[in-house]
Amino acid sequence: MQKRKQMHNWKPILGVLCVGSLLALHISAQTKTRSAQIPQTRQVTVVTEPAAIVWIDDVRYGKTGTDGRFTIKTVAAGGHTIRLRADGFKETTKAITAVQKGETKIPLLKTDDASELKYQEAERLASSDRDKATEAYRQAIKLRPGYVRAYIGLARLLSEVSDTDGALAAIKDLRKTSPRNAEASAIEGRILKDAGDNDKAIAAFKRSIAEGRGFQPEANTGLGLLYQERAEGFGGQGDITRESANYAESGKYFRTALRQLSGAPDASVLYQLVGLVLERQKKYQEAIDLYEEFLRYFPDSSDAAAVRSFIVQLKKQLSDQD
Repeated sequence: MQKRKQMHNWKPILGVLCVGSLLALHISAQTKTRSAQIPQTRQVTVVTEPAAIVWIDDVRYGKTGTDGRFTIKTVAAGGHTIRLRADGFKETTKAITAVQKGETKIPLLKTDDASELKYQEAERLASSDRDKATEAYRQAIKLRPGYVRAYIGLARLLSEVSDTDGALAAIKDLRKTSPRNAEASAIEGRILKDAGDNDKAIAAFKRSIAEGRGFQPEANTGLGLLYQERAEGFGGQGDITRESANYAESGKYFRTALRQLSGAPDASVLYQLVGLVLERQKKYQEAIDLYEEFLRYFPDSSDAAAVRSFIVQLKKQLSDQD
């Protein structure tokens, strides 16, 4: 089967995926698995201000429309926390119960807090003018010493422009206020991984998961990518035993991240990551099942056509084995 190109995108996923925003954790690649099934879900519609960003458990899902509504069809069982932020309004967090579904009205209050407004400015600028965004984050911190979200935004932005020392310094300063911050540790793990210091990256990712009490899709994805790269390296050396062991570790962490994303946009990437690992393990039927599940949950995804082609290739691979 033709090898597919893999892409890595580390914006928060988180909250990338950010739990950051991942995946900032946004994360990208090709993969999937049957045991990574999304659990029982329900539909929740958030009703608030227009253009408000919506997170559930610090995983970013998207923005409300002009009518202030945003529907999430894949909210997992159990209690969750919804976080909302809209320009000019105070950021708000609300708990939703294990059985709550349907419409959830969450009013936002106008804010004149200079530090919060400066932070919102930094977030707007982060995708268009990084120098101005960096300065805005620093001003927000100056106005509110110990402003954790501003430190997180600054660390992510500096890491994206390869200012490793600056990003690590922002994380160090953040920890003076929030010493056990799971997102900060996930960012640190990504920085260390990108620098090639894999042992320290693994330690940082695992610390992030512990600090998040097991919930940290960005760190789990980071570990999955790291072990996947190790598996590929061992495969290139012909070390089949260690290749197999590292693919098993990679799949374990990817599947955990997929469950934790619970239908968030970045989950579509995790499906492809898990699927690719299954293909490398020659678990073709499991990969087919997973890709078909992806199509049920993300039928309108821009990746849907490619995923259908993966299924066709895998079915041919299975038939060739018979």
